[in-house]
Amino acid sequence: MTKASRRERRAHRRAAAALLRDRRRANKPHSLASHAIARGETPETARSIAGALRTVARRIGLTGQTSRTRRTVDGRGRLRPVVRYTTDQFATALAAYRPRKAAYAAARARLLAEVA
Repeated sequence: MTKASRRERRAHRRAAAALLRDRRRANKPHSLASHAIARGETPETARSIAGALRTVARRIGLTGQTSRTRRTVDGRGRLRPVVRYTTDQFATALAAYRPRKAAYAAARARLLAEVA
């Protein structure tokens, strides 16, 4: 057994593990802002769009998975309620979202292309 073949096998295992990790993460629910950030939007734009998407989700009757989280580095803060949405729910809310601002309309188009 040569070093190159061991190295190649390790690289293959790392790539396979990363692929499985990404697939597992994709199937888990996330906040609306996290969905947008994961698809390349800036955090500022993602937060703005997420606020509008929450309103759209409420309007069309989407209910995400309610949970609680601590928003501190060391985890000692008080628990805050959060709602997490699956990718399909995110896509549904995005399809119903009609932004007025040109920057958000462009972001919506980019996100729809990523989700589809």
